[in-house]
Amino acid sequence: MTAKKKFNFKAPLEVFAKSIVQPMMYLSVAGILLIVGIILTNKTICALVPVLGSGPFQLVGAVVYQSLMFIINNLSILFCVGIAGAMAKKNKGHASLIALMSFFLFLQANNIVLNATGSLADASGMLGLTGTGQATVMGIQVLDTGVFGGIILGCITGAVFNKYSNKQFPIALSMFSGVRFPFLIMIIISWIMGAGFCIVWPPVQGAISSVDGIIKESGNIGLFIYGMLNKLLVPTGLHHLIYTPFQFSDVGGTLALGETVIAGAYPIRVAEMAMEGVPFSPSTYFNSYTFNNLWPYLGIGAAFIVTAYKQNKDKTRAVIIPLMITAVLTCITEPIDFLFVFSAPVLFVVHSILSGISLVLLQVLNIPASTAGGIINIVVSNLVLGVEKTNWPMMLVLGVVNAALYFVIFTVLIKKLKLHTPGREGNEDDASAVSAPDAAAPAAAVDTADDDAILDLIKGLGGKENIQSVENCFTRLRVSVADESLVNEDFINRMENSGIVRKGNDVQIIFGMKVASVRGAVEDALEKM
Repeated sequence: MTAKKKFNFKAPLEVFAKSIVQPMMYLSVAGILLIVGIILTNKTICALVPVLGSGPFQLVGAVVYQSLMFIINNLSILFCVGIAGAMAKKNKGHASLIALMSFFLFLQANNIVLNATGSLADASGMLGLTGTGQATVMGIQVLDTGVFGGIILGCITGAVFNKYSNKQFPIALSMFSGVRFPFLIMIIISWIMGAGFCIVWPPVQGAISSVDGIIKESGNIGLFIYGMLNKLLVPTGLHHLIYTPFQFSDVGGTLALGETVIAGAYPIRVAEMAMEGVPFSPSTYFNSYTFNNLWPYLGIGAAFIVTAYKQNKDKTRAVIIPLMITAVLTCITEPIDFLFVFSAPVLFVVHSILSGISLVLLQVLNIPASTAGGIINIVVSNLVLGVEKTNWPMMLVLGVVNAALYFVIFTVLIKKLKLHTPGREGNEDDASAVSAPDAAAPAAAVDTADDDAILDLIKGLGGKENIQSVENCFTRLRVSVADESLVNEDFINRMENSGIVRKGNDVQIIFGMKVASVRGAVEDALEKM
């Protein structure tokens, strides 16, 4: 009797990990250009350089900043389309298009069901839909699922496309054959998901919101939980369910000014900023969770660069430094967060725990300094309020200590646990399997643009029939082959590369920043065969 084959749980996780990298590659480019928009739109910088405040510069700044922020604010779409395309073994364009259409169907179905059941939330003048559990995506009011909705739908689309894109039907039903059949399936799935989330998702949101009461009654422990969850939930986009009640309702405290009662940590802080000689009340520390949107990323970025494999350091530095600058100038951290939240989730859990501890330390050490809006806004606002009011020098000290602590902890964990952070793709054996960047290329190596080299590369991978899929990450061409015994590294090395890493049927060839063009050339050559 044949033994029942065990399901390999690792395989789909590896597929997901490789697929999630694809859309994230573009955020480093967006981060670099975002810096330009920040410089041109920052009021403090414009005051120092008056010419930047003129109409043309402000128009350019607004276009750059707001258009790129539109991408960052719609990561769910990016993930949905990008993951589906990355997962598809062939016809990736069709898979991505189906994912995009499926996402639109999902949004519309969710909106229609919410409207039909009378569940659409009313936007407030001050907060809009924040705190209601709903959001506007592409102009459509839906349940706020953060990036989860896009990730789930993208994974489903990729799986369905791979399984059914070759399906053929009799002539009478031939219009449903090929890539049209997975679209038909995804139409139904999108409708079901859109309607089903109206039932499934609100309890998830309610469970998160119910934590607020526990936090309020738990002193420093509650403050720790508050800081931890505000960071832990960032990848889901649901962290606002934690901080909003504290920021804008009496959950975050009240302040009596004559006959007027101000409710919420944020309005209280604004009022107390104008009260000279009066210290900030304890509720102000509910605003201080933004402390960990700046300082940790100096240590995290440095740790990624230091722990990158030797041959990848320059490339890692080129990606990470612009994102570090973006985090420092704007406190926009998602581009860095998504570089490791899925590939090394243990680091993000540690990050969240440290965020909670830092928030408690701010209160224990009596540091009510302004911590929001990027380094320029932080410096200016604290200087205006003064040392006595904010104790900002201690904030700087704690910030530097915080960055150093992150650097040490992340560096140790990355090396000890052999985590796949930027610059460390693959297993620990990769370092020995790859030559240094300044090492001599193989004697017969040729330029990646050479057509003959591309053909040799395909031949080295066992030929067209042996190649099941071709993907790439930041630096590596990732090829899945049917028979690993047919792989010939001598032929592969006729194309200039920095090393070959083999893991069973998965062959990784390191081309550096030229990897995208190599992949394109390989795919073009395969289509012509």
